[in-house]
Amino acid sequence: MPIMEEKTFSISFQEFATIDELPEPDQELCREAEKALSSSYSPYSEFRVGAAIRLQSGQIIYGSNQENVAFPSGLCAERVALFSTGAQHTGDPILSIAITAKSEKFEIIDPVSPCGACLQVMGDFEQRQENPIKVLLYCLGKRILVSHGVANFLPFQFIEQRLKD
Repeated sequence: MPIMEEKTFSISFQEFATIDELPEPDQELCREAEKALSSSYSPYSEFRVGAAIRLQSGQIIYGSNQENVAFPSGLCAERVALFSTGAQHTGDPILSIAITAKSEKFEIIDPVSPCGACLQVMGDFEQRQENPIKVLLYCLGKRILVSHGVANFLPFQFIEQRLKD
């Protein structure tokens, strides 16, 4: 008879009450994510998302959500920034990504987490560069959650090394 084994895992993150508590480079990246909100094309949801990625070279890459009337043909801010990085900055590892959101319909009171698809793409970038990505979830004017690595958000991400062989 098989023996069932129960296992647990835990996540680790830091919580900051305001952006002013962050180290200066993280404050800057959060402000850059806020700037990225201005290029969001979100006429249907009126839910703007901005992302800013810091590369090892120091360069900042921006992304914003891009909606399309033929839902679900749009793309999230995180994947816009990540795919732009992959297409235009090969070999320049991602150190961190800051993500923020703003709604025209309601007040956002907690940091917004990336969707599962975005987390999976982030996880793939981590695998490629063999280093975790620092993730900053910035709630405008409120608290910030910081995690070192996507596994804290998506512990069972799809990883299959044999697909590369």
